[in-house]
Amino acid sequence: MNLGDRTREQFDENIRLHQLSAETLAEPIARAIERLASTLSEGHRLLICGNGGSAADAQHLAAELIGRFERERPALPAIALTTDTSILTAVGNDYQFDEIFARQVSGLGGPGDLLLAISTSGNSANVVRAIEVAHEREMDVIALTGQGGGRVATQLRESDLLLAVPHARTARVQEIHLLILHCLCDGVDALLLGDVL
Repeated sequence: MNLGDRTREQFDENIRLHQLSAETLAEPIARAIERLASTLSEGHRLLICGNGGSAADAQHLAAELIGRFERERPALPAIALTTDTSILTAVGNDYQFDEIFARQVSGLGGPGDLLLAISTSGNSANVVRAIEVAHEREMDVIALTGQGGGRVATQLRESDLLLAVPHARTARVQEIHLLILHCLCDGVDALLLGDVL
């Protein structure tokens, strides 16, 4: 197989997954948008965590909500728990790596706030631990995972939402996660700015 064919194969797999995800995730994403818009409009905060590419996604979403997505609106309270290297390294060193997000959720989160937990495998121990602490702090969770949801799915309560991309390959899952984040931003703006009822 030459590189052109290999590249076309990547695009084809991505297109098929986008179509399948649109069919299976549109309604759950709509529920997540409503939950997020409600949380933010009531003055509560969104805390976001993930590792690697998911850490970058956490920062991306926080930037879109604090800044703007496509239209002007007031800043929305979103915090990426992936950005403060002093906290991450202190907690990782003094406690353990599994606690780097949980400790921040404990200090920053409270009743009515929302945790967006991102793990492509669904098995990231520090994300699972953040969910546990979020529940202790009376917070609901929206989880973005790959196929099946892994350990993250087993930690969720009835009031939480799972957006599990129907694929196991990390690259494909991350591509859909980015689209989901943009759907969240667009939907929140539409609700807060009165475009939808």
